Amino acid sequence: MIRLNLFLLGLLMVCAMSVVTSQHKARKLYSELQKEAQHTKKLDVEWGQLQLEQSTWAMHSRIEDEATRKLGMQLPGANRTQVILPRGTAVARPRQGDVD
Repeated sequence: MIRLNLFLLGLLMVCAMSVVTSQHKARKLYSELQKEAQHTKKLDVEWGQLQLEQSTWAMHSRIEDEATRKLGMQLPGANRTQVILPRGTAVARPRQGDVD
């Protein structure tokens, strides 16, 4: 009977150590999860800022201003503009009697 009690006591100690070890690992993993969640939030904020910056840089008025100032580009006159339509596209022409 004493052997059985000692065996059960040893088994109990092993089980208790296993519980303590698994709880420690779980807490450590949870802590890492929280750190990664914070890092994810920071990256989301940075992503939003970069998207805002990109939309600012890509604004048509800004591009036109940069092209005019830095590159000396100008809009071509109406007599130098030609519109090329794909084949099969009809050009809408005003009918006689329509008011422009």
